[in-house]
Amino acid sequence: MTQLRTRQSSALDRFFRISERGSTLGREVRGGITTFVAMSYIVLLNPLILGASADVTGAKLTIAEITTATALAAGVMTVLMGLVGNAPLAIAAGLGVNGVVAFQMAPTMTWAQAFGLVVLEGVCIVVMAASGVRERIINAIPEPLKIAITVGIGLYIALVGLVSAGFVTRTPDAVGSTVPVRMGVDGHLSGWPIVVFCLGLLLMVVLMARGVPGAVLISIVVATVVAVVVNSVFTVSGWGLVTPSLPSSVVASPDFGLFGRVDLVGGFVSAGVIAATIFLFTLVLSGFFDAMGTITSVSDEAGLSRDGRVEGMGKILMVDGAGAIAGGVTGSAPNTVFLESAAGVGEGARTGLASVVTGGLFLVALLFTPLATVVPAQAAAPALVVIGGLMMTQIRRIPWQEADFTIPVFLTVAIIPFTYSITNGIGAGLVSYVVLRVCKGRWPGWLMTGLALLFAVYFGVDVITGK
Repeated sequence: MTQLRTRQSSALDRFFRISERGSTLGREVRGGITTFVAMSYIVLLNPLILGASADVTGAKLTIAEITTATALAAGVMTVLMGLVGNAPLAIAAGLGVNGVVAFQMAPTMTWAQAFGLVVLEGVCIVVMAASGVRERIINAIPEPLKIAITVGIGLYIALVGLVSAGFVTRTPDAVGSTVPVRMGVDGHLSGWPIVVFCLGLLLMVVLMARGVPGAVLISIVVATVVAVVVNSVFTVSGWGLVTPSLPSSVVASPDFGLFGRVDLVGGFVSAGVIAATIFLFTLVLSGFFDAMGTITSVSDEAGLSRDGRVEGMGKILMVDGAGAIAGGVTGSAPNTVFLESAAGVGEGARTGLASVVTGGLFLVALLFTPLATVVPAQAAAPALVVIGGLMMTQIRRIPWQEADFTIPVFLTVAIIPFTYSITNGIGAGLVSYVVLRVCKGRWPGWLMTGLALLFAVYFGVDVITGK
């Protein structure tokens, strides 16, 4: 028995190059578990975002089927990242880009058509990764604008969290109204749901400040327990889509109702060719820029970078692109590499074995989907606010003193949350940047000019079509 274990261990060591990278089997397993704990909140948050919107027909997705799709795609693609990319990088539905699918795309097309565009996004990323176009686009867009997109999406995610929790609500259209949004339902905070949200938010901030692993998940669980107790003791209303109460069963068969429900070309008919193309461009832009930043930073922390080049980058990028395809096929929104992978690296993970462990745990989570129907928005929304805040910290890297970027960066950051549209923010930033460069007699390049013209058509499509 001892010899068998030794041979198995040696096989794992050789395949994943554990010893070569200065790690051990124990560190890889521990790192994989830590990464899962750090990012498992996505199984709760993705249904919160996708389930909050309806498609053009008024159809909504159920919590159970979104939860299944989220766990399935994350599990399969993270295992694939471990086996193919041999990197401690976990993949799951991306926060921010799932908001594009839910709040921008779905209202203009059916869910099947929206997920069809997600599949096309993945195909585009794979093709670009294989052809080298990805690097050329990355080099063409100025770094300050890339950072501005991340910051704007952070504000957008935070606003979605505040609105989902009921902390911020839209002011009803009325004569004399002075503000578009307000605190609470009538200008002030009240009710147990808001108390649960505030407690969850404060706990999450404290745990993260103290460096507690799994702070996001711990806070969501604690806030959910408080919500269940409060709802059972008092008569509480205002929870929203999910009322916190214990399910009849903790374990249930996964709901694969969304699997394979894709329409690859229907979105171009429903939303129009120009709008659908812009949606596709936004998905691709968000997908590969976020992934590139995460892959580079986590790999560098894990010691997998040499002279600025990440070991096995080609394979990693291919799996990342395949993750977007898997997100469309399963119905979980585009999947991408998660920054929380750094938590596992911090615990010693250096190889793909850690990703196999993380992915395996996501697949086990498929059996516990009823637990997701217990979590109210007020318990999960604090994570959106905190993660949005963390994304906004990138603003310190923006060169505000450079006139070419001041207004384009500001427009990108401001318009994304103000209009509830990532597409609008990216377009405003690119168009204003190109206009400024041209007016100053500086050629921004054919690629940037082409992107700006594409967005100009997008913004002026109603004028062009005479609507």
